[in-house]
Amino acid sequence: MNKIKNKFLLILAKILTASSPGATYLAFAGAGSSAQLCAHIRRSGFKRVLVVTDTILRDLGIVDKALEGFKGSEVDIAFYDGVQPDPTFDQVAAGLAVLKEHNSDVVLAIGGGSSIDCAKLVAARATSDEDPRDWVGFAKVKHDVMPLFAIPTTAGTGSEATMGAVISDSVTHEKGVISGAGLGMGATALDPDLQMGMPPAITAATGMDALTHAVEAYICRWDRGTRKENAERAIRIIFDNLKRAYDHGDDAEARESMALASYYAGIAINQVNVGTVHAIAHQLGGKYQIPHGLANAMVLPHVLDYCVAEAESSLAELAKLIGVAAQGQSTRDQAQAFIDAVVQLRDAVGIPATSEKIKAEDFDYLVDLAVAEGTGYFAPKLLDDAGARVILGKISA
Repeated sequence: MNKIKNKFLLILAKILTASSPGATYLAFAGAGSSAQLCAHIRRSGFKRVLVVTDTILRDLGIVDKALEGFKGSEVDIAFYDGVQPDPTFDQVAAGLAVLKEHNSDVVLAIGGGSSIDCAKLVAARATSDEDPRDWVGFAKVKHDVMPLFAIPTTAGTGSEATMGAVISDSVTHEKGVISGAGLGMGATALDPDLQMGMPPAITAATGMDALTHAVEAYICRWDRGTRKENAERAIRIIFDNLKRAYDHGDDAEARESMALASYYAGIAINQVNVGTVHAIAHQLGGKYQIPHGLANAMVLPHVLDYCVAEAESSLAELAKLIGVAAQGQSTRDQAQAFIDAVVQLRDAVGIPATSEKIKAEDFDYLVDLAVAEGTGYFAPKLLDDAGARVILGKISA
């Protein structure tokens, strides 16, 4: 039944996207690009900016640095800095209250994926009285959204390039994905100056998050747009630069490269969505509050093992891309070489292979949710109960 549903969803997705406008992308990149974005917002005529961020970034002075491009202008700025990891519908409501009191005419997200996702839904609520819980699913945000911009301070989620947001229910802790053409950014700034102080652990987790996006887009059954080209760019950059950014946090070139990789990977998943890794990782975040990038990094190699037969040729291509395919190897051995390289990179940046938080007694709950979510993705092999249990067993300590 799940296979039939998944096939129907793929057909429906192709029909809907064929008749919908394509996404547009505008990114300012390089040192100081946040000031360029601020200038772009001013030139676009916006006067009242709601900044959606978190208190840590404000306390560290990163938000002030990102907003230097507004100095000396008539732009009036209000802040909602209550975003927490895995933002909730309650946080969206709190941000909306600040927006209405300030009478903002534009939303600017500054932060990681949580701040950007929260900002997307605040902007969507600004122009709609609908309950955002009703938007969970594919392409249910159909109305015009308040203009939206982003300055990411991490390099991994790709939310600055996608038309989707992940939101949590504060009661059930379950995560939902909300998508819609209006949730895309008017422009973003990929500014390495704002990422120089990122701790090694966050550098590692967000970098592996970007790698997961790129790999899932590359092996997806839905061959759409430039998903393979952008995924290739991201994967090559990540293997060349993640360890370098992890070891040398002040390496501006590595930081800028990782910011670009995150953006390319975001464009790739924006075209074909994510896959089985996310179907499992979302449940780990909801149940145990395991950071999303960390969950993806633990799950990714095991999902690739799970679908290696179906994705063999694509994984072999990726092995050649990063230079780990030996001459004369079979396609299966090349595919395995890529999976081994993913494990080696994960280990090299200090990400654990397992977590003590994951409990066997929770497997029934986790499996049900993961399989249900996975039905909506176009992965090379549909996730089933047995496969999900095996993967969970491998990542539980």
